[in-house]
Amino acid sequence: MYIATRQWQSATTLIDLIYANIDKLSLSRPTVFARINLAKNAIDLQANNPVVGDRPLRAGFANRNPQIENLLQETLKQSRMLEDKRAEASTLGTLGYFYERQQQWSIARKFTEQALELSQAINATDISYQWQWQLGRLQKKQGDVAGAIAPYTEAVNNLQSLRSSLVAINPDAQFSFRESVEPVYRELVATLLDGTPSQAQLKQARETIESLQLAELENFFQEVCLTAKPKQIDDIDPTAAVIYPIILRDRLAVILSLPDRSLRYYSTYLPQAKIESTIENLYQSFNPVFSNQIRLQLSQQVYDWSIEPAEAELTKHEIKTLAFVLDGSLRNIPMAALYDGKQYAIEKYNIALTPGLQLLPPTSLKDNLKAVAGGISQSNQGFASPPGVQTELTEISSYLPTKLLLDSEFTEANLQTKLARINAPILHIATHGQFSSDPENTYILTWNDRVKVNEFETLLRNRQFTQINPLDLMVLSACQTAAGDKQAALGLAGVAVRSGARSTLATLWSVKDNSTTLLMNEFYQELVRSQSGLNKGEALRQAQLALIDSEDFDHPFYWAAFVLVGNWL
Repeated sequence: MYIATRQWQSATTLIDLIYANIDKLSLSRPTVFARINLAKNAIDLQANNPVVGDRPLRAGFANRNPQIENLLQETLKQSRMLEDKRAEASTLGTLGYFYERQQQWSIARKFTEQALELSQAINATDISYQWQWQLGRLQKKQGDVAGAIAPYTEAVNNLQSLRSSLVAINPDAQFSFRESVEPVYRELVATLLDGTPSQAQLKQARETIESLQLAELENFFQEVCLTAKPKQIDDIDPTAAVIYPIILRDRLAVILSLPDRSLRYYSTYLPQAKIESTIENLYQSFNPVFSNQIRLQLSQQVYDWSIEPAEAELTKHEIKTLAFVLDGSLRNIPMAALYDGKQYAIEKYNIALTPGLQLLPPTSLKDNLKAVAGGISQSNQGFASPPGVQTELTEISSYLPTKLLLDSEFTEANLQTKLARINAPILHIATHGQFSSDPENTYILTWNDRVKVNEFETLLRNRQFTQINPLDLMVLSACQTAAGDKQAALGLAGVAVRSGARSTLATLWSVKDNSTTLLMNEFYQELVRSQSGLNKGEALRQAQLALIDSEDFDHPFYWAAFVLVGNWL
């Protein structure tokens, strides 16, 4: 923990104490793994105290490399004395890691290959992936980029096979996901996209980033999800293109998937820190207090990175809908508000978000445009009364048949009962809610409780055991992402997945104005008209354009927060 929190002097004091006592432990399997753990910590500590020759750069710190090497060599002997193949493989792999940090690529590769061979011989998949990942890194360092793809691919495949156990091993798995799982996927994608990638490499990179999206959701829930049978986007909408912007260490890489199933690739080479800071500044600029000029400059910069290089292909294929598979902090950005220098993206395309190239097929709204709608219009549970909720829900019920649950009637039990009994394909919820990277802090507020994201499945379970169709559309009109949480939009994706709804319309931030009521009115009016052919993505676009054309709500703060996740048809 001292190393993780960069308290180097405290870490050094403690590690010296451990070194002084570790040889007193009797020979055993726990002792061997304690020594391996000590070596890994010592390597990480040394990495933050680099040496030139035999001398450390930071005064007061020793060159520990000889000490680490001796510790691991002795540990290797102990593991062989115990005839413990797993311990031996772990020690060999850690020796490979040690020499990797010394940039001694050949000897690091020798130990890594020995560790991999041994771990595969005993079917220890959970450690094999670590040495496959390490071998991929080493082959890249040695200039064998093409050769590195195979071990990286094997590492990801092993992680895929381990997925269910990885999220069930212990509740602390989330702590290490971003350090020990996510980088494997990203480094494989980066390797596949180096140089001029082939169609096969682009396809593998796309599938890898989709697998990472699924792994992130399963890590979020701490269990395996997505058991429904999805369909290919190409089979559902031949006028849609899918855009995958991927944040890598040295670039923003973008894969474009076209309706003819061909793939295109383009990238902007910038340090990851620059990309992340631009995205963060853009997100903040959607607050109306910021300069419009700065917001438009930032919006155009991200547009130029993610959409502009594809425009010729989009025109050629007569694309009407852009579906984004967003990565990292980009999930917090409303793609509809990206700016091409003359107009917003939403003025040119329908915009939707999706976790990948497959979607749950839509259910027909035709001849069954009904809703269950609920919300809270009064102060409750320490939350102020949200403006316009009663008006919003009342006006929705004027457009389509609606079972209304307002204030004290809006309880979890009542909602569950109505959803199970009423064959309504739309659920509209207007209440306080929050999306967070922590499922415990991702919830919607009912009159007497909070419904957390992990409870959504239970809330809708009774509906699954009746003849009632699945939810086609869930609308959450008053939610927001947790402040300061760069991964907060994971919560939005989690809600969308957990509900089982084909589409989820939600807000990235709370729009505290009558603009929400106006947008929702426009959206439902368009949906009513949609029975003659308009889809949900087009309905949302028309509603957002209505606000853009208004005098009071043309700023993206009022209309861009609304995002459609899932099937836009």
